[in-house]
Amino acid sequence: MYPSSKYSSRGPALIPRMKIKHRIYYITLFSVVLLGLIATGMFQFWPHSIESSADWTMDKRSVHDAPLVRLPVSSPIPERGDLSCRMHTCFDVYRCGYNPKNRIKVYIYPLQRFVDEVGVPISSTGLSREYNDLLSAISDSDFYTDDVSRACLFIPSIDVLNQNSLRVRETAQALAMLPRWDKGMNHLLFNMLPGGPPDYNTALDVPRDRALLAGGGFSTWTYRQGYDVSIPVYSPLSADVELPERQPGPRRYFILSSQTAIHREYRAELERLKEENGEALLLLDKCSNLSQGAASVRKRCCKGQVYDYPQILQESSFCVVLRGARLGQAALSDVLQAGCVPVILADSYILPFSEVLDWKRASVVIPEEKLSEMYTILKSIPHRQVEEMQRQAQWFWEAYFSSMKAIGLTTLQIINDRIYPYAARSYEQWNNPPVVKWASVNSPLFLPLIPPRAPGFTAVVLTYDRVESLFRVITEISKVPSLAKLLVVWNNQNKSPPEGEKKFKCPECTALDGLSLDQTHMVERSECINKFASVFGTMPLKVVEHRADPVLYKDDFPEKLKSFPNIGSL
Repeated sequence: MYPSSKYSSRGPALIPRMKIKHRIYYITLFSVVLLGLIATGMFQFWPHSIESSADWTMDKRSVHDAPLVRLPVSSPIPERGDLSCRMHTCFDVYRCGYNPKNRIKVYIYPLQRFVDEVGVPISSTGLSREYNDLLSAISDSDFYTDDVSRACLFIPSIDVLNQNSLRVRETAQALAMLPRWDKGMNHLLFNMLPGGPPDYNTALDVPRDRALLAGGGFSTWTYRQGYDVSIPVYSPLSADVELPERQPGPRRYFILSSQTAIHREYRAELERLKEENGEALLLLDKCSNLSQGAASVRKRCCKGQVYDYPQILQESSFCVVLRGARLGQAALSDVLQAGCVPVILADSYILPFSEVLDWKRASVVIPEEKLSEMYTILKSIPHRQVEEMQRQAQWFWEAYFSSMKAIGLTTLQIINDRIYPYAARSYEQWNNPPVVKWASVNSPLFLPLIPPRAPGFTAVVLTYDRVESLFRVITEISKVPSLAKLLVVWNNQNKSPPEGEKKFKCPECTALDGLSLDQTHMVERSECINKFASVFGTMPLKVVEHRADPVLYKDDFPEKLKSFPNIGSL
């Protein structure tokens, strides 16, 4: 009994002690596991490098707070730039990879202040307002990522928009010091004012290795087609001046020239045109009687009369855009904003976003040597076409020119379309205002002019007055790879054929004047075929197993006039 009693007396004392020890052990083990899980989660979801921890935003970090980076004199300098670069040779598309949204990811480097060994900045202006707006728009877009490991495209926070404010050598050294530079592979630079006196090169003079360049003044000699992106020269007036809405149509002046400091030979030729055509042409210049400053930039003068700029551009049907020291001119943006059709005289100039925009719909391009013929050339354009061009010009500005955001995101979308061509925007999406539709059929009358891959066939489409059916036929036929030409024969002599941006409605028109409604038409057509057969001595037409007749099979015609009522679509 005693041993039992002894055991029982010790038992109650030992058991609580063991429970306490176990409790401490399990609590400690649980804490370690929990901390391990938290650390693992942070490692998985926290940015994987120091670079990505610095999210780009001007709200959190000003230029003055950015870290200072000194450039040794012996810092490496990138190569001048490879003119042979194309997307398949100088761009690593495998960095972009596949993603369900078919969208590239863009990383913006953290802000840094680069100075030389003695402390002089590489730029006299630092970060401009325009470049700040550009980077902010990209950082707010779906393209942006703050994870450098996911990035397909890298954009330096070094402002090279205006070469006049840069020290070329030191800027190149700063680019080469970027941690992901790798000879410029998959890097994008934005520049609007390239070159400098006296030559004014049409591309950025800063050595940049293989980096892509979004440039605002490319010529055919410096533009790497399919690699670089030609962008507009942004006009600061776009943000400061809001023009009243002006409907397309006739204007007070036929031609207007508002640029200042143009070459004296061009000025002399414009003055001669003014003498020949009188009030139809308004030739403006800088106001000599106004003091220099912000106010004078918004004024233009002619014989002592002062005009508000850019408001005066809305008073003309056509506005001249001549080359200056640089090919790219901010005047082009001002003209588009005013809904004035730009008349561009700048030989070899690569128009902004010409890779995707059809400029013949919104402008008139004339060789410089034909400046003397400008008035005659413009007078030959039909009034309805001028109105369509005015409307298209203003829409181009609203969609692609109106802000640094529009310019930046359009540039990225063009590059995105190259990398994911199967998900690229169509010609219609780039060039047709969203509100313009023909019963869900886009107008094919402004198809891109591209040469056929091989000698092909010519399609002849005969139509009378069925615009929607015509558009459907042209759209489908144009998809055939072997198509070389497409000819539309418009048989309605009492109505002009469509010119293209517009919804055609004719309430007063009825089907009573349709050619096919004439009962004698079928008889006459049969007699014509028989006449041909007698001339050839045999029936020249070949029997086919399928007839595509999209003009009649859906239209509201009497059933007896439909010889093939059950034919499928083209």
